[in-house]
Amino acid sequence: MQRGLGQMAKIISKLSALAVANAKAPGLYGDGGGLYLQVGANGSKSWIFRFKAGGRTRYMGLGSLNTISLAKAREAASKCRELRLQHIDPIEQRASVCEAARLEAVKTVTFDACRDAYIAAHQAGWRNAKHRTQWINTLNTYVSPVFGKLDVQDIDVALITKVLEPIWSTKPETASRLRGRIERVLDWAKARGFRGGENPARWRGHLDQLLPARSKVHNVQHHAALPFGELPAFMAALRERAGVAAQALEFAILTAARTGEVIGATWDEIDLGRRTWTVPGDRMKGHREHRVPLSDRAVALLEEMQGIRSNEFVFAGCQQGKPLSNMALLMMLRRMGRGDVTAHGFRSSFRTWAAERTGFPREVVEAALAHVIANKVEAAYQRGDLFDKRRELMAEWGKYCASPESTTTATVESLKA
Repeated sequence: MQRGLGQMAKIISKLSALAVANAKAPGLYGDGGGLYLQVGANGSKSWIFRFKAGGRTRYMGLGSLNTISLAKAREAASKCRELRLQHIDPIEQRASVCEAARLEAVKTVTFDACRDAYIAAHQAGWRNAKHRTQWINTLNTYVSPVFGKLDVQDIDVALITKVLEPIWSTKPETASRLRGRIERVLDWAKARGFRGGENPARWRGHLDQLLPARSKVHNVQHHAALPFGELPAFMAALRERAGVAAQALEFAILTAARTGEVIGATWDEIDLGRRTWTVPGDRMKGHREHRVPLSDRAVALLEEMQGIRSNEFVFAGCQQGKPLSNMALLMMLRRMGRGDVTAHGFRSSFRTWAAERTGFPREVVEAALAHVIANKVEAAYQRGDLFDKRRELMAEWGKYCASPESTTTATVESLKA
């Protein structure tokens, strides 16, 4: 028995240190047990472990002779043989260990650090500084106290739901946006190799099984609107009001424009000769230039504003070189005793009037409101802005706003009070 073990040891350890040093011809020199010295064409020497797995021969590099001696190579080969006895592929085992070590090495990268890196990489493509502020504020407020300082690799579903559940029903809009922002940061972290596995903030097929849909917990709150039947009386009272805010509100109603578009309007956007107001894309919600046809009353109002022009803004504010404040139109409504409606709500008044009192097609009305066509196929074919048809529509709207319908002395006097 002792003789048999000695013979096996000799079969395994066939190479000597001298033989390794003297090997010059390119090729493989077997030591036994799957261990080979590999001599390259340029004279380089390294160790190879050869084995069979899944019906095919595989070669695993063990290192250069410069760093791995014959004795160490034999130790490494012995460990590989032990793995093979357990039906473990030593190459896959080594890759798994390396991956675990890599993830361990980056575990010190926190979620907050990934958040900051994500924002820095993407903020150039965002519309304005406000968007960046919203990202930072929501993540700072809701995420940082819970897992902002944790290793990004350790963030799981339990931590995500711990952040979202307290506000999912009470602040659904904020919660939904927050979930999306967390998801994008974690996707970025995975792409950079800072974490592995599925994204725990993913909605479809994941969090949608744990949290109710937004539509189930939130009734959409529309901007309070004035019934269009009351509009002529309101407009008559508004024209009795003095001040830039009253003129800006009237212009907003006549053009069915958003408040921000109106108070930010500059004189270089106005072409009175062509009776057109062109709002640049960077001031539009849909990021596309919007041409607004001006009715008779809208043109007359702008001519009045020219007479008191003080800076580049059509509706200048009290501060030098500044437009009206965002609250100016709302405060005007309150002074008129109409705190129950909003400036934005007049767009809804216009939309309802157009649908119920005119025969203009839906797409013309939607274009007047500068709504982006949601259907991609429809948008691909509808590339014009229907400007001539919209001019007719806005002319009719201007006439309606100036009509005596529903205008009584009592109504006007109550609004003027």
